[in-house]
Amino acid sequence: MLEINALPPRAKLLLRGDDTHKGLYGGVAVIGGAHGMTGAALLAGRAALNLGAGKIWVGMLDENVAVDFHQPELMICRAEALFQTHLPTHFLVGMGLGMSPEANHVLALAMDTSVPLLLDADALNLIALHPHLQLQLAERSAPSLLTPHPSEAARLLSTTTEHVQQDRVSAVRTLSERFQCHVVLKGHGTLVQAFEGELSINHSGNAALSSAGQGDTLAGIIMALCAQGLDLALAARCGVFLHGQAADDWRTRYHAGIGLTASETILLARAALNRLLK
Repeated sequence: MLEINALPPRAKLLLRGDDTHKGLYGGVAVIGGAHGMTGAALLAGRAALNLGAGKIWVGMLDENVAVDFHQPELMICRAEALFQTHLPTHFLVGMGLGMSPEANHVLALAMDTSVPLLLDADALNLIALHPHLQLQLAERSAPSLLTPHPSEAARLLSTTTEHVQQDRVSAVRTLSERFQCHVVLKGHGTLVQAFEGELSINHSGNAALSSAGQGDTLAGIIMALCAQGLDLALAARCGVFLHGQAADDWRTRYHAGIGLTASETILLARAALNRLLK
């Protein structure tokens, strides 16, 4: 098992030359944000933006949200419009998506694309419920990444959270084999299973990450790194390390580890990435 204690050397691929433009750093589409849960999609979009993706669309199921006044660089639109008038290079689905028929529909559309795809939160819950989505995921030709916490992993495996936690290595490997994709099993000692590749365990991070929105932030960080040129499995390893490093850096100032927000984590992860690549 590979130990993740630092950014892998291949993260140097993120360093930029002088003659570049935003089109070289990907177009990430975040899909989610049903009524009452729009913040989850915005957090993922903000994380992708601040960690370096070139362009970010946020496809909202709640059509009442038209702009993010804290991050106006995000292009907000109807979720379904992302498959009609835009050309994202990467899809990130599930943050505040909900369990409605519309959520099911846009998830199926995203899985039908031929670009890298990250599935989190309600996307995982929908897949756990619907065998046709499970089959569609397993048959994708493009790279896919699942990022479940233990309870979501349990639903995907039709077992209990306790059973997943008793043998996390077996759980993450089974998920990868069953759904033919990379898997991040979140929690203490987050595991990253590359599809038909190496299993890694992350050693950064602490209990300060036990707060709302941290999973949305992690998903945006990972997809930003992938959009800038890292393969999806490497982006996952780098992303979980940076997410944990952000919390470790924060805890040097707030020693009890209480009160770290997901919004703060985004900026701390950006600072860590720039510091560690220098």
